[in-house]
Amino acid sequence: MEKGKKIYEGKAKILYETDSPDYLIQYFKDDATAFNAAKKGTINQKGVVNNKISTKIFEFLETKGIPTHFEKMLNDRDMLVKKVTIFPLEVIIRNVAAGSLSKILNIPEGTKLACPVLEFCYKADSLNDPMINEYHIRALGLATEEELETVKKYTFQINELMKKFFAAIGVDLIDFKIEFGKFKGKIILADEISPDTCRLWEKETGRKLDKDRFRRDLGGIEEAYQEILSRVTK
Repeated sequence: MEKGKKIYEGKAKILYETDSPDYLIQYFKDDATAFNAAKKGTINQKGVVNNKISTKIFEFLETKGIPTHFEKMLNDRDMLVKKVTIFPLEVIIRNVAAGSLSKILNIPEGTKLACPVLEFCYKADSLNDPMINEYHIRALGLATEEELETVKKYTFQINELMKKFFAAIGVDLIDFKIEFGKFKGKIILADEISPDTCRLWEKETGRKLDKDRFRRDLGGIEEAYQEILSRVTK
């Protein structure tokens, strides 16, 4: 499909119209941000790597019955996706304490949680994407009770599937952020799944293979992303 007018640009991706009203082209950028864009930079070839990783994971999830916006990878940086109406929510699952959870609750990073923790954040850059609960979501009309139940069901399924997917390549899925939208009345997984949106630690060493290397100035950022790509595409 031909790439048409740019209709949206976010921190990590650009969306373009196509010649079909049902599909968009999602372009992956090398731009990197952290702490709600308070920190900005560039990770060389990040867009290429994240496009390829997201493709592999979306394909895997589709084979397991999870509906996604993914149609096909067009080239190194472009992905053809369904045109979804995104819920203004970030859906987060935490399997191990890390990042903001460790800071807020004073839990040592790396503490395994007794069960997965589900969180919602309101997608609003001007408010720094504040955490909200199901009552806020219903009260503000961001999603209905039925829609929320579907989102939660898919999220827990995705967590179990991805934990096994990454475990098979020697990686622990610490936590991740996903987004959902509606396409022709059906709720589907959207956005991307990559080291930008997941905390991924090497099982044997605990080495961070995700955006925390950028957030925390740990170095070896490009190498970490390439390592995940190498493992998921073996």
